[in-house]
Amino acid sequence: MSPGSCRPCSGIGGGVVAKPAIRGLGATPLETVGSTLPAVIPSALSGTIRYAREGLVSWPITARVAGLGAVFAVVGALVSEALPGDGRVLMIAVAVVVGYTAARIALDQTEALASSIDDADHHRTSSGIVGSEVVAVANGQALVIGAAAGIVSGMLGLGGGIVIVPALARWVGLPIKISVATSLACVGLIAIPGTVTHAILGNINWAFAIPLALGVIPGAWFGAHLTIRADERALRLAVGCVLGAVAIVSGVSEILALI
Repeated sequence: MSPGSCRPCSGIGGGVVAKPAIRGLGATPLETVGSTLPAVIPSALSGTIRYAREGLVSWPITARVAGLGAVFAVVGALVSEALPGDGRVLMIAVAVVVGYTAARIALDQTEALASSIDDADHHRTSSGIVGSEVVAVANGQALVIGAAAGIVSGMLGLGGGIVIVPALARWVGLPIKISVATSLACVGLIAIPGTVTHAILGNINWAFAIPLALGVIPGAWFGAHLTIRADERALRLAVGCVLGAVAIVSGVSEILALI
């Protein structure tokens, strides 16, 4: 699975795939964080266009989550420079949270996650987004989601989807396909200020970043195509499995690095 196809299928981003490869090619830890962010932007844009045509993106939620997330992405990028040990302890904590969330998403049989995309169709407005009753619930929560996603994006060089998808699916109660699509729209916007900040800090190795950014575009489109046609329960299980893999790989690697 390519980094680009990983992103739209799960909404959590292909940076988790690209980072080990970039690190293995000789990038420093901070370059590994910064160099994957530029690829988030074209990948998210390509997938979001595909989802938007199907009416799966909630733009009111996107505006609220991405608005604050963009601010905190700058904060996260600045904090990444100051953390001791390249932020490994923080990344271990994030891995634990992601692992817990993965298990809940994959195993939970609640109506919110089991509801099909056809059910969501009954709540759509003429603009193709989910109904106003869901958006209203999300308004107060979007600030917390955006702040957390922005910090993760800027600090770890990820799109922030590892926060947004579980939060929208479990906390807000959106169907998983709408959660994935809306997350993708958010992470593309959040990645812009994070990329600029890391570029100013000198944390982006463009020899890695440019080829990666070009390569993710076809993968993002293909991944979105697969997600739109996927079974709701199967997609929920896939999202949980990807999150679980991310948690295990990142957590174990960071623990070994501290030993």
